[in-house]
Amino acid sequence: MQRLQAFKYELQPIGEQQHNMRRYAGACRFVFNKALALQKDNHEAGNTFIGYVAMARNLTAWRNGAETPWLKDAPVHPLQHALKDLEKAYKNFFARRTAFPRFKKKGQGDSFRYPDPKQIKLDQANGRIFLPKLGWLRYRNSREALGEVRNATVSQSGGKWFVSIQTQREVEPATPRGGMVGIDMGIARFVTLSDGSFLAPLNSFKRNESALRSAQRAMSRKTRFSHNWKKAKARIQKIHARIGNTRRDYLHKATTTISQNHAIVCIEDLQVRNMSRSAAGTSESPGRNVRAKSGLNKAILDQGWFEFRRQRAYKFSWNGGTLVAVPAHNTSRTCPCCGHVAKENRLSQAKFACVDCGYEENADVVGAMNVLARGHRVAACGEDGSGRGRKITTKPASVKQEPTEATMHEVSHA
Repeated sequence: MQRLQAFKYELQPIGEQQHNMRRYAGACRFVFNKALALQKDNHEAGNTFIGYVAMARNLTAWRNGAETPWLKDAPVHPLQHALKDLEKAYKNFFARRTAFPRFKKKGQGDSFRYPDPKQIKLDQANGRIFLPKLGWLRYRNSREALGEVRNATVSQSGGKWFVSIQTQREVEPATPRGGMVGIDMGIARFVTLSDGSFLAPLNSFKRNESALRSAQRAMSRKTRFSHNWKKAKARIQKIHARIGNTRRDYLHKATTTISQNHAIVCIEDLQVRNMSRSAAGTSESPGRNVRAKSGLNKAILDQGWFEFRRQRAYKFSWNGGTLVAVPAHNTSRTCPCCGHVAKENRLSQAKFACVDCGYEENADVVGAMNVLARGHRVAACGEDGSGRGRKITTKPASVKQEPTEATMHEVSHA
């Protein structure tokens, strides 16, 4: 089985290399924005979409033109790949997978990619990598990059530069270990398993919210774009980077532990985007319980529910396991003993007590048990077990992408 995997490292560039990386990222951003503006003008004129080949001719004209001769200083392949990124963004929009492409801003997601593996040289023994027009760059060799190099992406985050090296290699199909388990997502308990164990929430944003608020207030008192304003902005970026890194590290450890110890995992088919949508409403139709819903949205996004599911999907495919999605309705209101469904069964956020048979248990554990029961029915006959006759189609997990953080470790149950 072919596996595409990314390995991310922190670069240690010298001053001239940092300057060039900022220039190349700016050149790619300029090409993307100029091509997007051209596409918009072309659409308003009633013409058809400009494909990549035709747009690449415009890139040649921009590089050779008198207005933007500095584009020649940047490597051409990353500039061409910026046009491919725009074309992909349009295709995703036409397929209704994403929103309409937006113009890129300086300092937000600055990056550029070298798509040709022949131009990339990797010296892992000495912890350095060669990239066109940048030369040899040193990096923190935290782990070995396995497989044949396919491409390399240079990006900036939190004031630091990183390189993400995507590789391809042949791996043996993994044999799944462990049994079948159901998982219930929650706020007080991040993950609850049907065997009674659970993982406590990390809440990385909540832990750093006070420091972030103080830094943002300090920045608001500085003169915009002054030296002190830039220092305050860098302090805020550092806090945001720490929040994101802490969250991803925790999610990697949790998903690795679950995927390695269970052959089949049943999860709720949650629509996180809809669940975390604002309840403020409009002036004509204001929402209800806006403050409580806002707190719930913040907690869901802080814990990273969508990223948790995304990581589980590809890690189960790597470990030979299976991920089964079942409907989430009434999982915490259904008695696992007698099957009685009632709102009164859920006495509080944490306590479940069946009004019919008297069964009592933690509400999150009951939800996980019901998810497991529905997962058994889905795996056996393709039904969701809800009485609606609806079937759930589970797509095979992708093996083409792996997050680029450090090596994952196990997480003990909280």
